[in-house]
Amino acid sequence: MRRRSLLSTALTTLVVAAAMVVPAASAAPVTGQPVAALAAPDINVNNVKAHLAELNNIATQNGGNRRATTNGYKKSVDYVKGKLLAAGYSVTEQACTSGCSSGAGPNLIAEWPGGDANNVFMFGAHLDSVSAGPGINDNGSGSASLLEVALKLSEVNPAMQNKVRFAWWTDEESGLLGSRFYVSQLSSTERAKIKTYHNFDMIGSKNGGYFINNITSTQSRHMKAYWDSLNLQPEENVEGRNRSDDASFTNAGIPASGYAMGASARKTAAQAAKWGGTSGAAYDSCYHSSCDTTANISDTHLNSAVDGIAYTLWASAVTSTPGPDFSVGVSPTSGSVAAGSSVTASVSTQTTNGSAQSVQLSASGLPSGATASFNPSSVTTGNSSTLTISTTTSTPSGTYPVTVTATGSVTHTATYNLTVTGGPGGGCTGTNPTDVAIPDNSPTAVTSSIVISGCAGNASATSKAEVHIKHTYRGDLVVSLLAPDGSSYSLSNRSGGSADNIDQTFTVNLSTEVANGTWKLSVRDAAAVDVGTIDTWTLTLN
Repeated sequence: MRRRSLLSTALTTLVVAAAMVVPAASAAPVTGQPVAALAAPDINVNNVKAHLAELNNIATQNGGNRRATTNGYKKSVDYVKGKLLAAGYSVTEQACTSGCSSGAGPNLIAEWPGGDANNVFMFGAHLDSVSAGPGINDNGSGSASLLEVALKLSEVNPAMQNKVRFAWWTDEESGLLGSRFYVSQLSSTERAKIKTYHNFDMIGSKNGGYFINNITSTQSRHMKAYWDSLNLQPEENVEGRNRSDDASFTNAGIPASGYAMGASARKTAAQAAKWGGTSGAAYDSCYHSSCDTTANISDTHLNSAVDGIAYTLWASAVTSTPGPDFSVGVSPTSGSVAAGSSVTASVSTQTTNGSAQSVQLSASGLPSGATASFNPSSVTTGNSSTLTISTTTSTPSGTYPVTVTATGSVTHTATYNLTVTGGPGGGCTGTNPTDVAIPDNSPTAVTSSIVISGCAGNASATSKAEVHIKHTYRGDLVVSLLAPDGSSYSLSNRSGGSADNIDQTFTVNLSTEVANGTWKLSVRDAAAVDVGTIDTWTLTLN
């Protein structure tokens, strides 16, 4: 959250002083899932904290902060983007071409498929920090919470009534500049489609309160309902008024709301009585300081916020009538095969909602020289198919997570862990020669996977990615290497102009990454007309 002016500080001081005479409420906060929110999934706060740890590590490795103009911010964008792409989102990096700080990184916008595109509900948080520290409460807390809710939406994959759009903003700390740019680029028609923007800024304050932007407004009703069900007795976010990205939307006539737990203002005696904590102390004593690390997070506040975000999303955009659905599983879930032989498994499906439907089966993530077939290749849910994976003597040894995909009215996957023995290789090098088509001018990247096994410890600081891509205009291509933990390493970002093809060996410092696991080459065509394929690529980690 950006700093306020001296006048704003004085006004809030008067409000806080007046609040100290309000009698304390007798009811204490309770925890648990309210009956009204049972349709929304519980969000595991430990997963949110894992994202915060990654953001903290990014700051540590990049000068101690994630300011919008720094590599720390760009690495934060890569981390969030990698997770979203893997979960099936359409993701766009929006460069802030006017009004932002010189060198500021992009806004990151992600949409989930489905839902009425004329009724958009946006959920946003700023991803940048100040230069003084890593910005884990301000505002890793909002960014990480949104990311985990987005991943849970992908996992549950409910039928959507309205469109959901997520945003991670650049350059908020310099004056809400990234969100202002975004709103300025919307046509009047596109603005009208956004029914509510929900903002999340500093939602893990250790001495925090429970604050809602525009608490009495219609657009805040779901957020308030969730916290009311926990008896949290939320208040208006006086301290944060016009200090975070919701202001960019409000000023453009778009209804906005949001959660906050407080910054440098001090908790009153009445607030301490009903919420706990220390009266007279700042909500966040590490606000805009070097101590805003993972140690500066209240799990209780973070958990109440992230579950409230999920509740609000489900109440706003998920249909109350689930559509037809099914499940898919593989039995056994793993198997071993000698190179040159084959192995089988049973793929079962079940109807979980609505009528039985036909689903098409496919497999991905196979090692080189291996093929998969299904008998039959499509089934009516409730029936099974036999998966046969055939290898050749050249199929490299290793363990490979093979993804079985079942596509019907929705898509579900299951994983079969294939272990190949007696083949060449293993160790710290792998190759994937399978061609992958690159769609023209697509918002979504395609990937090609290499599984590394038997390579002890971390990868090398001089790891090599040898990439061969056939394409008639290499300047269209955004090429990245995705580590097993989702971290993204840029290899080529629309460089090379009008030249054909990429035939290049990239040296990448991967010394912080564990070598073993599934590595992916990610390629996106970011402009129209020309097309191509990933031909082959080799990864060497020692």
